[in-house]
Amino acid sequence: MMIVDLRSDTVTKPTPGMLEAMWSAKVGDDVFGEDETINELEAKAAVMFGTEAGIFCPSGTMTNQIAIKCFTQPLDELIADQTAHVYRYEGGGIAFNSAVSTRLLNGERGILTPEMIEPEINAENIHYPNTSLVVLENTVNKGGGKCYTLEQIAPIAELCKKYKLKLHLDGARIFNALMYTGDNAADYGRYFDGISVCLSKGLGAPVGSVLLGSKETIKYARRLRKVFGGGMRQAGFLAAAGIYALDHHVQRLKIDHSHARILADELAHCSWVTDVVAVETNIVLFDTVEPADVIVNKLLEKGIKASATDKHRIRFVTHLDIHPDQVEYTVGVLKGL
Repeated sequence: MMIVDLRSDTVTKPTPGMLEAMWSAKVGDDVFGEDETINELEAKAAVMFGTEAGIFCPSGTMTNQIAIKCFTQPLDELIADQTAHVYRYEGGGIAFNSAVSTRLLNGERGILTPEMIEPEINAENIHYPNTSLVVLENTVNKGGGKCYTLEQIAPIAELCKKYKLKLHLDGARIFNALMYTGDNAADYGRYFDGISVCLSKGLGAPVGSVLLGSKETIKYARRLRKVFGGGMRQAGFLAAAGIYALDHHVQRLKIDHSHARILADELAHCSWVTDVVAVETNIVLFDTVEPADVIVNKLLEKGIKASATDKHRIRFVTHLDIHPDQVEYTVGVLKGL
């Protein structure tokens, strides 16, 4: 029986080329700043997104939490969509790590606008927390891979400048967004104070995210990374995988998007599916007549691994370990379910 793992794009294994790059990496002690492969990755990512500097961390949760702590003080408040990963899936870290409250908004599939944000910025008043940060997510995980365009981001950045707020991007799947919108990565640095770039989702690296920002921000972030326990030593082996991914795995994301659309098209014709969220990138969200966990178990019996995200909602995520024959097999299973 064929096994098709559609639970997440974090389940990928390193490709042969990536393994070779990792095996031959030149390493040193990164806490001393002596791992040249990590230094290369940080510089490469910073140039790519038009920022001054970067810092390599074990996870996107760490880069996001470091950024929030960089851009806030205790008793502050940040603004984010109610689906935001920084709020829902980072263990309450906003409150625990930064002593900051969160103002949650209801964007369209997680997409915020200046008109939504501006009324929620607190006036100067001792009764209110100080609004200091806006966090966007691109693509929006809970929004089914919905994308911001730079045209949508620009007015939000202008609003933040007007009110002297910082703007952070949780770019866990930013390369998926770039492949969909056609926007230029280097333009992102003009709008954001912090950018978290994940290497272990769509790009297929085994570990790691890079936080990008100004030299001053990254200098402080390096101190925070140490406090959070994220200071690594000869981690250039991991950074080499990230460099390889940036060089070889960005353009191929369009294949994952194509596979997601094929699956979504078939789901739209299934009698046991009540709704399929419009697909933009590599995430397919769909609602089911039967409870989601029942359908997930039926799929698993056929070798297809999926995730239930709500009582009647299931998520498929395509990635570089999903091949055309697996998509064809999955379509066949969906037809016969």
